[in-house]
Amino acid sequence: MHGWGGSVASFMGLAKQLCGEYRVTLLDFYGFGETPHPDFALSLDDFVQSVITLINYYKMKNVILVAHSFGGRVAIKIAAKYGYLLEKMVLVDAAGLKPRRGVRYHYRLLRHKILKALKVPHKAGSADYRQLPSIKKKTFVNIVNENLTALLPKVTLPTLIVWGNNDKETPIYMARKLNKKIMGSGLVVLKNAGHYSYLDRPFEFLLILKSFLAEG
Repeated sequence: MHGWGGSVASFMGLAKQLCGEYRVTLLDFYGFGETPHPDFALSLDDFVQSVITLINYYKMKNVILVAHSFGGRVAIKIAAKYGYLLEKMVLVDAAGLKPRRGVRYHYRLLRHKILKALKVPHKAGSADYRQLPSIKKKTFVNIVNENLTALLPKVTLPTLIVWGNNDKETPIYMARKLNKKIMGSGLVVLKNAGHYSYLDRPFEFLLILKSFLAEG
């Protein structure tokens, strides 16, 4: 199995549980972990191509992607465009869909545009966003502005979707939309789990994952 997520360290325990039965490859994306971000802004396609290059370089066969959060964006696009390279995919609390926005969000956006036009200094974006270097901010904007909904019907390989019912970062409605748009996919919701559902409910997650990997 070949998989990755936002943090390689958070997947180490899971990898150790699987490496006796599968070849497990953990991948640090650009700007994550120990892999440096280049001195220019990246697009989602840059991350996609980094994975494709790795698969081709090592001549990987029977590839199963296990992707969490940001990794889900990359996995969805790979599955839609390069599905012939994959056997299966597991999406865990994955990002990639356009979030629902309330009145408060639109108010903050309008306020930001007005203050920017008036050249009034102010804070914009989340605290995490404001802490990023300027190049990473451009990468962040490039990626979060890409809505992958139109690609979902193009995903035809067996797909398992695992979600925490208390996920606040990628809410449960996103899981249901993925399940509806990806034909033949299966959805498992873990109770009392958040955005890192595989860490919150590790025993249940491992059982579900192993069962899916053994199918077919």
